[in-house]
Amino acid sequence: MGVVTVLEDGVVVFLQLLTERGARVPSPDYDRYVAHLGPEELLALYRDMVVVRRLDAEATALQRQGELALWPPLLGQEAAQIGSARMLRADDFVFSSYREHAVAYVRGVDLTDLVRVWRGTTASGWDPFSINMATPQVIIGAQTLHATGYAMGIRNDGSDSVAVTYFGDGAMSEGDVAEAMVFAASFGAPVVFFCQNNQWAISEPVRVQSRVDLADRATGFGIPSLRVDGNDVLAVAAATAVALERARAGEGPTFIEAVTYRMGPHTTADDPTRYRDAAELEEWRGRDPISRLAEHLRAQGVLDAAADERIAGESDAAAAELRAGCLAITDPPPLAVFDHVYAERHAGIDRQRADYAHYLDGFVE
Repeated sequence: MGVVTVLEDGVVVFLQLLTERGARVPSPDYDRYVAHLGPEELLALYRDMVVVRRLDAEATALQRQGELALWPPLLGQEAAQIGSARMLRADDFVFSSYREHAVAYVRGVDLTDLVRVWRGTTASGWDPFSINMATPQVIIGAQTLHATGYAMGIRNDGSDSVAVTYFGDGAMSEGDVAEAMVFAASFGAPVVFFCQNNQWAISEPVRVQSRVDLADRATGFGIPSLRVDGNDVLAVAAATAVALERARAGEGPTFIEAVTYRMGPHTTADDPTRYRDAAELEEWRGRDPISRLAEHLRAQGVLDAAADERIAGESDAAAAELRAGCLAITDPPPLAVFDHVYAERHAGIDRQRADYAHYLDGFVE
């Protein structure tokens, strides 16, 4: 499946359909996968990215103001998430890590539900089956096993839907990911492994974790792989479409390495200035996914001042909705912690609930 872009120094790196300056790169092998994305569709992708960046900034501000306990920013990874998520069907099922807020946005999550977990009022922000996306997985890499198991169930059901799992470069060092790829390859599971290589696993650079491209590691499991410019929304869309086509045709799993960059901290509890060179950050700013698509759309006469103003207004409205929803969240009653531990109540959980209620009664004046 391979890579198709040659950089100026002659080194073949990754699939790219839009250069860093927004120029279109023709590709006989991949153009057909994005042929349906005309000017208006590309403008819609641009709007998606602008809106989710604004939501991300608002959530970060909410955490800094003490309204959220924690927030994992996605700044810089908008193209990887939007470009892939917009290629999915409604009946595909997503298993993500804790950073895929843009994917959840595309799947139709209520904006308030994005922050419920991070406000500490629930263990699950939304009903997974209402948007066909599992709630975020904090245990690094565990969601790849969940996706593979779900995909094996899809195959047994005879459906052509697909399971898609998102994870970061740091998860590639976890045994769960290796085990998931073994099962997926062995049983031909219709699952897409979407790795966002954002260059840093908290404070550990990817070059320390792997001496080869992460996409190359998947081939050792017998899984075809694609390495794509993760800041190029068009290339990401094409790569995802290829992987989905293979899965729906019964050809098994595909691994996508989207090469991108985490421009912010790992979470709001992290200080990236302690381990990351400012020059590196500045270099990646020049590859910004939103600016790249904006340049392309302006050159095509699609993005003008009026469209910019409209999208900015929509972004501010979404941020205001997120903030209002967050501030309106109320704390659940203490005993609610027992409500959804098991599908059906039983004597053991009832006894624990009663013991906790007795404990709480000791604080009543």
